[in-house]
Amino acid sequence: MKLVRFGPAGAEKPGLVDADGALRDASALVPDIDGAFLSRLDGLALDDIGALPIVEGQPRLGPCVTGVGKFIGIGLNYADHAAESGLPVPSEPIVFLKANSCLSGPNDAIRLPAGAAKTDWEVELGVVIGQVAHNVRPADALRHVAGYCIVNDVSERSWQLEGTGQWTKGKSADSFGPIGPWLVTADEIADPQALGMWLEVNGVRKQTGSTATMIFSVAEVVSYLSRLFTLHPGDLITTGTPPGVGMGMTPPQYLRPGDRVQLGIDGLGAQGCAVITRDTARPVTAPA
Repeated sequence: MKLVRFGPAGAEKPGLVDADGALRDASALVPDIDGAFLSRLDGLALDDIGALPIVEGQPRLGPCVTGVGKFIGIGLNYADHAAESGLPVPSEPIVFLKANSCLSGPNDAIRLPAGAAKTDWEVELGVVIGQVAHNVRPADALRHVAGYCIVNDVSERSWQLEGTGQWTKGKSADSFGPIGPWLVTADEIADPQALGMWLEVNGVRKQTGSTATMIFSVAEVVSYLSRLFTLHPGDLITTGTPPGVGMGMTPPQYLRPGDRVQLGIDGLGAQGCAVITRDTARPVTAPA
């Protein structure tokens, strides 16, 4: 099942995408696509999708899940990406947080904040928790997953790695977390470690990879995090990126106003985001 949220920012409605690709309004069935809904997903009767009204036109798509309590990132989870970053392969998952205020729709603009100079792209597999997970074994971890989505882990490298250098600081600006277009329920993804992924900037392929080359699998990541803190329904984990980020190129390449970023993952759809300056009155320049 493909779960979606559509409509103006802050006033999205829940929806479903049927087998023919039509968007249907599910607001008569559920209040929203959030942790409370996802925690009881297995018990819901959603068989009669064909009776739901079709949404005409092409409405804006919002973040595919709302009420996200924790937006957790896993860094350097692909060995070849660690190599292009000039960093050693981690012996255990590198964990950081993205502010959940950075969440945006899959086709919303990426807004470069004032002072940003090295804004980068990262196509990643997103994992949304559906059941409380505390100290779970890897063998049981996927039972706690509601579904999967695309995440662009947009990163301002100068804030992440220079000065005091803090990953959360470099990855949390408004609009730095496009997710969706939809949340695909776990029953439709036979193996989360067998998904091809890609990203293009202005039509030029930058990233081509597969979740098969993750250092730590989805099950291992969920299990590891559940030993650090309890995971709750609606929590979102973004699991790392394959090689091809701008920072790793020679010379490095970063996003500029007017660029367009497109990305996709097998079975999870695709995103397309324009890059704009957040405040046109203040040009984007390197910090003094």
